Amino acid sequence: MAPPPVITGISPKEGPPGTRVTLRGEFLGTKAQDLIGLTICGCDCLLSAEWKSQNKIIARSGPCKGRGDIIVTTRSGGQGTSTVQFRGYHETIGPMKESAVWVEEAPVQNFVWGRRALSPTNYQQEDPLGLSVEGNDNKKFPEDELCELFGDSNGELTSDKFHPGWFLLQHHHATTLDDLKAGLAYLRRKVNSQKEGQLSFLKANVGAVMEQLETIVLLKEQFELDVKKFGNDPTAKLEQAIRTSMSEANKLFDDVLARRDRADATRSALSIMQRYKFLFCMPINIEKNIKRGNYDLVINDYARVKNLFGNTDVEIFKKVFVEIENKIQELREILRKKLEETPFDVETQKKIIRNLVNLEADGDPAWDAIAAHGSYLDKNITSCLSDYFGSEGASGDDPSNKTSSKSNNVTPIADRHKLYRMDANANVPARVLCIEAICDVVTEQLPDLWRLGQSYFSGQLHVAVDTNKQSAFKNLVLSCIQHASEAMRECYGSNMTPAWLLHSLRCIRHMYTALIHLDLPSDALDIFGKFLFDLRLQCLVALFKQTAENISGLQSKEAWQLEYLDNLDGGITKLPGLFEQMIMEVAELARETAIACGLREAPLLESPKSQALYHNAVRSLFIAFAKCLKQLAFSGSEEAGDEDDPSVSQLVGSPACYRIRDNKRRVETATPTWEKCLLISLSNIRYTLNNILPKVVSALRARGYPDLSLADGWSDDWTQLESLDTAVLEAYLERRCDPLVGTIEPSMYLGGLEWDSEIEPTHIRPYAQEIIANLIAVHAEVTRVSPCLLKRVLSHIVETIAEELARLMSCVRKFGTKGVIQARMDIHLLRDTLDIYCTTRARNFFEEALDAIALPNNDEIDVTKVETLLNKVKSSMQLQIRCLAERPKSPDISRHNSSRITTVM
Repeated sequence: MAPPPVITGISPKEGPPGTRVTLRGEFLGTKAQDLIGLTICGCDCLLSAEWKSQNKIIARSGPCKGRGDIIVTTRSGGQGTSTVQFRGYHETIGPMKESAVWVEEAPVQNFVWGRRALSPTNYQQEDPLGLSVEGNDNKKFPEDELCELFGDSNGELTSDKFHPGWFLLQHHHATTLDDLKAGLAYLRRKVNSQKEGQLSFLKANVGAVMEQLETIVLLKEQFELDVKKFGNDPTAKLEQAIRTSMSEANKLFDDVLARRDRADATRSALSIMQRYKFLFCMPINIEKNIKRGNYDLVINDYARVKNLFGNTDVEIFKKVFVEIENKIQELREILRKKLEETPFDVETQKKIIRNLVNLEADGDPAWDAIAAHGSYLDKNITSCLSDYFGSEGASGDDPSNKTSSKSNNVTPIADRHKLYRMDANANVPARVLCIEAICDVVTEQLPDLWRLGQSYFSGQLHVAVDTNKQSAFKNLVLSCIQHASEAMRECYGSNMTPAWLLHSLRCIRHMYTALIHLDLPSDALDIFGKFLFDLRLQCLVALFKQTAENISGLQSKEAWQLEYLDNLDGGITKLPGLFEQMIMEVAELARETAIACGLREAPLLESPKSQALYHNAVRSLFIAFAKCLKQLAFSGSEEAGDEDDPSVSQLVGSPACYRIRDNKRRVETATPTWEKCLLISLSNIRYTLNNILPKVVSALRARGYPDLSLADGWSDDWTQLESLDTAVLEAYLERRCDPLVGTIEPSMYLGGLEWDSEIEPTHIRPYAQEIIANLIAVHAEVTRVSPCLLKRVLSHIVETIAEELARLMSCVRKFGTKGVIQARMDIHLLRDTLDIYCTTRARNFFEEALDAIALPNNDEIDVTKVETLLNKVKSSMQLQIRCLAERPKSPDISRHNSSRITTVM
């Protein structure tokens, strides 16, 4: 099977229907019968096709219009392709337009006597050599090779570029030399016969020729007579006579002719109005279409009128065209106002810009639209502030419950947003509403501004792009973003609660995420990124600040209910647990909201400044808790002096474990004494120092927070709690030691007994019993709260007691024999009983007391008797001694299912 046909060249490339088109290419068929299809621009032209060779076909184009392909179909190769296209067009033929006649390109035969054939289309050219060409039809010489051999020449006999070699190769390339010689002889005879034929024609018609000559001579003589008679211009008198006749005739028909002229003028005017009805109705049609918003129809009609009548010299047309221009100018102003007032979506703005460009508006409408959009965005942001804060701005009071004065140009978005939110929840602060409104304005309008600018610089708006305005556009976008950022900074302040700050942070993050997908410049995104960073930092500080305030309010939640933990030798209240829980909650909330990084957000706690703020925020929590513990510990100091609180001394009264306090609130509540409150506070402080602080530090570090142990001044927080611990302990010791020590001297001389009396000692004196009893009471009080505090509390009390005994013994003026035994027995019993709580200083005081007890004459002390009595007394006071000698176990909690046991003091 042969390859498919390929059309590589046509001549001509365009023309009206009936154009003779020469097609050149390859594989156009092996013979005429092989050509079975030919279409030019979709029109079938097979009937007019004339196959010449495998490389040439001549055909006439059909009634096609527009540009299209030329497709040749052959039996051997199938449907072909075309690398060139033919364009057909229809000519409008008027009464003065010449039209071509289809004439066959055949030479017109000139006979010897000068006549031509009457029907050239029916003329069939004979071979000038008189030879037969039947044998050459089947073996034609390729036309492409003829073109290469002879160039611009051809083989047409009537052509100026006729070349005999082309003619012979085209029609007689298979003819023998003898035949060609015979043809040459035939051609010579034919030329000679034509020359002889002209002379014989004259001889045969000599009569007619002579008559023609005589007629010409008569005409000449008659013309000369007329010149002599009428002059050189014989027609002048005739012309004058004709004019006179016409003038007289016109006088007869002036009225008729005038009416006819008026009628003709009227018909002409009506005809012109009817013919150019489109032009004369154009102004009113423009006005109607403008009201309907059919701007595209107006633009199309204006372009049509401008092309037809833009350069007209007719006055009436000029007047109408001027009116049309005025209407179009009004349309330009309307479209410009639409761009400057309320910007629409990007597609609507593009359509308005395209309409202005088509209307040939002055200036750069696309850039004007960008500038107007940026100005409108700034105006909306400013309107949000004035809408929610009035003329005072965000720096004034929060006008949540006030009716703000609106400007004449309030943004619709802020207005709708405020009405919706205020209806839904009237407690929403105006600052939060303003931030939400600004976020909505930026989210809705800034993307349109950016896309409009990108369309402008990419050439999509079909205007002349000024690349010098790229920096101006960037500055415009940066200005709008900076304005929005500054407006939102004005909105949120230090008086906003953390909940609303976090809500505002979510709104701004949503807006920031939408802007990131716009592929904005880094400079623009960095503005909101810096603002987000500052807002996140403020949210972190606000969360910790609110938590510090809540911690300060824990004082009202203290119920003085002790809880004994499995791993704790003592009891604490729920206050340390609440403190730890609040820290963990705020740390988790801050980590999920403020510290968590969104898209293109910088880490919050990497800079030294941020870490310092974080450390101060955490430090404020411990400071607040320390203040809370201090207030709880010393809350009973004012009431203690007003009430008759019996001391631990049995002489003044009996120990009281509970009392009823009004707390000056007129609410009957059972609360422990101030001394027990001091003990409970001391236990809470030690638990906070030993357990809560290390646990909080490790928990925050595990959540990704900076290490608190590395912060500057972190040890001061521990020192503050340590100082509070010391202060509470001193307050408790002052509350217990002073009354206890103050009873020793009165008890020592109870009943008028002196140390020089001769009463036989049988037991320790009441002052020693009172000391032991009071210490047992303190021991029980401390043990009930926190046994681990026994050593700290009793060691100070014992040291004070020993110092007081040393002072009293040194002040005794005279000891009797019995008094020495009694005094040494008392001191030895106290020292041995309280030895577990004795410090070095206390032991020294006991030794000083013993050294002060001596007989007047330096007699030997009966040591055996003292030891005997001491053993007897110890045997009788085993219960008291064991209460102080052995450390009680912590409450047995194995019986309880829970890990805590709660005791109400």
